[in-house]
Amino acid sequence: MTQRTLYTKKVLEYFKHPHNFGKIKKPDGVGKVGNLLCGDVMKIYIKVGKDKKKREIIKDIKFETLGCVAALATSSMVTELAKGKTLKEALKIDRNKILKSLGGLPPVKIHCSVLANDALSEAIYDYLSKNNKKIPKRLKLTHQRIQKELKMIEKKYGNLQEIV
Repeated sequence: MTQRTLYTKKVLEYFKHPHNFGKIKKPDGVGKVGNLLCGDVMKIYIKVGKDKKKREIIKDIKFETLGCVAALATSSMVTELAKGKTLKEALKIDRNKILKSLGGLPPVKIHCSVLANDALSEAIYDYLSKNNKKIPKRLKLTHQRIQKELKMIEKKYGNLQEIV
């Protein structure tokens, strides 16, 4: 009998050897998200700089995640996809791009890709709002949804600052 795994080799690689894991001292933006049903919690930290064309780019990005294999792998992958991108390009990253880059996830774990994408969006929202920059309407709506979800999670589990 052969052993069968639910995860692709790429997912397992990003889980065992996460890229960009950790915290950035004095980040320009922080995105914090959680999932009420599975209990996963993610934080993404970004440092924003300028490229040669003077566009704002994600110069550095790191994450901290409390969660399962898929949560860690998707957090790691979203940081890889966003690093070096302009903020506008980073906002175009979606769960499908994350899933494709990892070679897929079991259907029950797809929500992790949404969570990783939301954490990136929140970090960009945080940076834009702190710096009085224009926030795209779609990002505002995403932020409102995430804040509503965080309030429900904190009501059930307590302050997320203490978790991650």
